[in-house]
Amino acid sequence: MLRSALTALLALTLAASCGGLPTNRTTVQGTGPDDLLKLRAGPGLGYNVIMGLPDGTVLNKRDCVTEVGQLWCEVSLANSPRVTGYVSADYLSDR
Repeated sequence: MLRSALTALLALTLAASCGGLPTNRTTVQGTGPDDLLKLRAGPGLGYNVIMGLPDGTVLNKRDCVTEVGQLWCEVSLANSPRVTGYVSADYLSDR
């Protein structure tokens, strides 16, 4: 009994140490062949652009908020999870 409790505690500790695990995978879509989705420092057009994301970019989606009638989602790059920011939910595949 004690051994299984310790094993479960160890598993939970390991999972927690991995940091914010993604709640949802999504893909950038609908920007067009010659445009990029702007990854911003905050949820709105007034925030600085961190980088542009082409269609097909896989993201880890976290919480979404509405600012001035627009839905913005906090995301990180699936292949580089430390790169985080906000994008318009209109350009995510699960919308």
